[in-house]
Amino acid sequence: MQKFTTLTAIAAPLPIENVDTDMIIPKQFLTTIKRTGLKEGLFYEMRYDVNGKRNDGFVLHREPYTHAEILVARDNFGCGSSREHAPWALLDFGIRCIIAPSFADIFYNNCFKNGVLPVVLPKDAVEKLLQTAESGQKISVDLMEQNVTAGNHAFSFDIDPFRKHCLLNGLDDIGLTMEKLKDIDSFEQKQKSVTPWLYTSGEWQVASGQL
Repeated sequence: MQKFTTLTAIAAPLPIENVDTDMIIPKQFLTTIKRTGLKEGLFYEMRYDVNGKRNDGFVLHREPYTHAEILVARDNFGCGSSREHAPWALLDFGIRCIIAPSFADIFYNNCFKNGVLPVVLPKDAVEKLLQTAESGQKISVDLMEQNVTAGNHAFSFDIDPFRKHCLLNGLDDIGLTMEKLKDIDSFEQKQKSVTPWLYTSGEWQVASGQL
């Protein structure tokens, strides 16, 4: 997982409340378990009409937002189903940080597991950032210092220390396990000496009822 430390980037304004995961990535794009290629389905029903014609007025189709790495939205972002494809699609497009007054819990947790930083700020702060985004100015996010800056404005945000540690170090669930690799190896070596039959294929089959 890519580390998140600081990010200064174009922010796309999406001043909509209750953006659900089906809006983020519609159900027809959920047939894959790959995390790549999903950017084509990101906000598909807002980016294209029912005939597949491109909506050039949608923010992610307009410059400079085609290169946005930050998304600024309103309350309850990521509500709806628990599909992990939603943060996958955002990340595949290039969005590494989402700023909103509130997030749905499952989406919020899924973001951290995939290297996307969800930042919760008060509504008045988000409205100022929406204005900054709409003007095309860049926004800076500093995870270590836990602040967002835009022009002369600076806003602090809270984050769970463990999640902060994981993002700063690029650790997903597998990465966290690999940090304990020495302890795991030590345990297995000790277990092999105490219960060697567990590591003998024939004995294991007998013990498991397969023979």
